[in-house]
Amino acid sequence: MLTIRDITVRLGGRTILDGASATLPQCGKIGLIGRNGAGKSTLVKTIIGELEPDGGAIAMPRRARLGYIAQEAPSGTRTPFEAVLEADSERTELLAESETCTDPDRLGDVHERLLAIDAYAAPARAARILVGLGFDEDMQARPLDSFSGGWKMRVALAALLFSAPDVLLLDEPSNHLDLEATLWLESFLQSYPGTLLVISHERDLLNTVVDHILHLQHGRLTLYPGTYDSFERLRAERAAQAAAARANQEAQRKKLADYVARNSARASTAKQAQSRAKMLAKMQPIATMVDDPSMSFDFPSPDELRPPLVTMDLAAVGYAPGEPVLRRLNLRIDPEDRLALLGRNGNGKTTLARLLARQLEPMEGSLSYSPKIRIGYFTQYQVEELPADSTPLELMTRAMADKPPLAVRGQLGRFGFSGDRATAETRTLSGGERARLALALVTRDAPHLLILDEPTNHLDVDAREALVQALNAFEGAVILISHDRHMVELAADRLVLVDQGTARNYDGSMEDYIDFVLGRNQPKSEAKPATAEDKPARKASTISHNELKALRRKVTEAETRMSRLQRQLEALDAALVDPASAAGELKGLAIGELGKRHTRVAAELEEAEMVWLEASEAMEAVMGN
Repeated sequence: MLTIRDITVRLGGRTILDGASATLPQCGKIGLIGRNGAGKSTLVKTIIGELEPDGGAIAMPRRARLGYIAQEAPSGTRTPFEAVLEADSERTELLAESETCTDPDRLGDVHERLLAIDAYAAPARAARILVGLGFDEDMQARPLDSFSGGWKMRVALAALLFSAPDVLLLDEPSNHLDLEATLWLESFLQSYPGTLLVISHERDLLNTVVDHILHLQHGRLTLYPGTYDSFERLRAERAAQAAAARANQEAQRKKLADYVARNSARASTAKQAQSRAKMLAKMQPIATMVDDPSMSFDFPSPDELRPPLVTMDLAAVGYAPGEPVLRRLNLRIDPEDRLALLGRNGNGKTTLARLLARQLEPMEGSLSYSPKIRIGYFTQYQVEELPADSTPLELMTRAMADKPPLAVRGQLGRFGFSGDRATAETRTLSGGERARLALALVTRDAPHLLILDEPTNHLDVDAREALVQALNAFEGAVILISHDRHMVELAADRLVLVDQGTARNYDGSMEDYIDFVLGRNQPKSEAKPATAEDKPARKASTISHNELKALRRKVTEAETRMSRLQRQLEALDAALVDPASAAGELKGLAIGELGKRHTRVAAELEEAEMVWLEASEAMEAVMGN
């Protein structure tokens, strides 16, 4: 059991954790969540002893082993397999002692302990973990220094999982993983025997793995039982209660203020007025649960182009002077297409994205674009490479040098950069803000084709949801590479598998692909690249795709209408409870008129919900066919 007792941490004059307390259940699987900058990593650093708290303490059983990934990735001439095996220090020391020990009694104890910790099965277990994280047999035998930083962090994760600590701490473990490795990690963590505390913004991981949510907000911790979805439902209920309480409090505040203003000057009521004034002063405003109104994504809509936007015919792409990475590419992209590229890291997803973004030329075959096409290409590296001493306004002004200041400010405003945030140095922005800024920069020309390569690594759960909604409202085409399958499922209507040196349409749903990766099913027949003989099927596919686009637009419109009507209904509910609190066009309306409006809006909301349900079911039917 891990206990956090009144932890307070101040950094740079700012209080990050303010009397945070929580008791984590033994062998529980806890998801630590909170907005970017809330202090999640600070809490983990305090737990592992890297930061000394200004107050409070961390308590855990004396012999419990705590495991976390060090900031420095492993390196050197060791292989990943050797690095993982060395993570079990007890096994390594016992094996070394067994080679040199001459005391028969001690040697017997050593071998007994090696059997107890299952030391001789360790190599097979290490290999399984490495395979799950994407290392084939050849990769396991290469020196660590031959790998990129991301792959080295996978080795660090494999070593940590292999060491099997009693309390396992993971900070965004899927950031360096592809979808396939993420799925394997979720399966591994589901059966982990110890206590797990994981910081993650992956909704699916939080729903699949954890049984408690530890929410960090305003420096305090609250532990909720259940998955992330159950936490979200509870949070929505509390938000509604808080909104009603705020409306009620504002009505009381207004009544008190009116009473004080009317009665302070009259001797007969002066005492009562003074008492009400004191009551008014003591009323603390009820905090809203939405504490970051600037979190927004709003992609500018491009002008219309006739399809197709991009056409490939037996194209090949790679990095000269080497061999092509991908061959026999037959791909067509139309306006409003939504493609997700699937496949393990290293199979060529980013290479294909760079080809589409015109950063690479085809080595064979043909590749044609609509003459007036504009392409926006986002990579996670753009976030990391933003100049630290520049401001969003300066960067956007340089990028839109031919545009007036009003247009520059407008583009920044679409992504939540207004007022002081537009003139803040990039070094002061959170990871999520930098990601929004990078997206604002790559979409400044209203691209017809938006290519997003891992756009979610710096975004929290709420920001990811906002990005999904923005992508669904975007009127251009989207190509998405992401290990966040929640985003893929909601934002993509076509899957392309990049594997075995080519790319082909994946005939199945995201659930089918997940089952295939986890070995729960096998493909009925191996998909082949599209050829000239496939024209009739391609025509039928185009008809279905056009139908799908129309249905998706209908779903989005219904969702927008439902959201607007829901807000109207909430305002009417509050006005019916307390007519004096009514605002806007509801102010001054009689109870009878408010009731009529409530009935009408409720009927319209029910109608919008039916439209949404019918369109959603029709969309699922088209996707199923």
